[in-house]
Amino acid sequence: MHLKLFVLSASSVMLWLAPLTALDKTVAIHKALQGVSLTAAIACAVTAGNIARKQAEQNEIEEIKTRAITADVVDEIATSAYISQQQRQQEAELILASPGDDVEANREVLEAIYSQSLQDNTSTSEHPDYPIYLEICKSREAGKSTTYIVENVLKMGGRKFSDGKVKLQTLLNYFEGERKR
Repeated sequence: MHLKLFVLSASSVMLWLAPLTALDKTVAIHKALQGVSLTAAIACAVTAGNIARKQAEQNEIEEIKTRAITADVVDEIATSAYISQQQRQQEAELILASPGDDVEANREVLEAIYSQSLQDNTSTSEHPDYPIYLEICKSREAGKSTTYIVENVLKMGGRKFSDGKVKLQTLLNYFEGERKR
């Protein structure tokens, strides 16, 4: 699109200037050629202007799309922060509203919850391999063997079996370690 715009702009300038300098104004055919050349120059300039207008419109649309995506991301982040705050507030109210418990014990429980949530910026449930880990746990609870898990859950049978066993052990170590924290 840019190349077409530049070619049309350059052509319009050349069609306007070349006949004025190269052709004699006293010869009738040269006057006609100058007229045709100026008409072609105007046509090229109008076409180049139309292309430039279309590009400006496309750039404006792309800018609007970018702003909409940015606003959507900001809104999503704000919503998740609000939901997290509401959940923490409900947990705190439930702990403080429980009858007969010691206030000091409730305060310690709240401190433990908040310190743990501050330490875990990325929870294990947001980890991309967490759904696979849940499938592994279900298979282990059902009594499935390591071979079954590697071949059917991780889908790493055949030549990839040894890589699958390593991945299985890595996932188990990672998520079991996260549970102990």
